Amino acid sequence: MTSLLSSGDAPSARCKLCGKPAVGPCARCRGAVCGDCCELTEGGATTFAVCLTCVSRGGASLAPAWLGLLGWLALIMLGLVGVAVAILVLRR
Repeated sequence: MTSLLSSGDAPSARCKLCGKPAVGPCARCRGAVCGDCCELTEGGATTFAVCLTCVSRGGASLAPAWLGLLGWLALIMLGLVGVAVAILVLRR
């Protein structure tokens, strides 16, 4: 059985916006983007690339995603505290 790739290299990903070879995924939509079609995030421990489509929708910051995660964690913690209070009240 013969391979379609003669050099043995993996096929390179293409940018979802312009078609150039991609350098990595967008931090929000996970689409492959090239260096010309992304902006780097500001602030934080690590720098992430965000595609221009996602930047036009909500800016280059990943803060809304982190706030959503923290909101879900707060709801889970609130539920656990409620269960603990219910158990304490029922034990008395």
